[in-house]
Amino acid sequence: MRALRILLIITVILGVLFVVVDRVAVHFAESQAADRLKSTENLASTPDVSIKGFPFLTQVASGELDDIEIGIKDYQAATGNGEQRIRIDDLRADMRGVKFSGDYRSATASDATGTATIAYDELLKAAKSESTQVAPGVTAQVVGLSDGGDGRIKVDVVGTVLGTKLPVSVLSSVTVKDDKVQVQADTLPKFGGVQIAEDRMRSITDFQQAIDRLPGGVRLDSVRAVQGGVEITVKGSDVRLAG
Repeated sequence: MRALRILLIITVILGVLFVVVDRVAVHFAESQAADRLKSTENLASTPDVSIKGFPFLTQVASGELDDIEIGIKDYQAATGNGEQRIRIDDLRADMRGVKFSGDYRSATASDATGTATIAYDELLKAAKSESTQVAPGVTAQVVGLSDGGDGRIKVDVVGTVLGTKLPVSVLSSVTVKDDKVQVQADTLPKFGGVQIAEDRMRSITDFQQAIDRLPGGVRLDSVRAVQGGVEITVKGSDVRLAG
């Protein structure tokens, strides 16, 4: 009985030590992964990296991690327009089936999904920034974006008819196509009964924003309007986290 008790105590101690070592190892790995991701993606701040699953050491031994969650607070995405960038807030991605090289310098996830938000003031930069003539004596300009409810964006437009400003709002649908967030008015605004050709009006109300080279090569999947901006979902396969 005494020997059994001693064996149980030793087993418990070894179990506790294994858990402690495992947690220390995963914390170190998370820190190293965050630093490498910051360098690879040229991030302004260190991202959050959380390695899921237990035990961590057995996953390392197999050469594949089950699940890694990554959080980037502020990501400056390319737009395909020279040096112009668009700020993407709170990008969170779930990477699954992450295989890494023997020297840990490269890692690739079999698939990834995530979410992020583009604030309305950032998306507004894609609209024309100056008043544009849409009919003789009539100019128009998009001046604001906000949540229109039911997954749509409220687009605030100011029309100027013979010097008189006429503010109106329209509800617009927001979609994703070919790595672009597209905003398209469901109905077109009218200014004082002036007849405006649809293509001329849509040249103001409708616009799109390209988003290129998201972290690891994930791509836009869907988008919907929410209170603070447009919420995008992203996905990808064979996503490179480093290397």
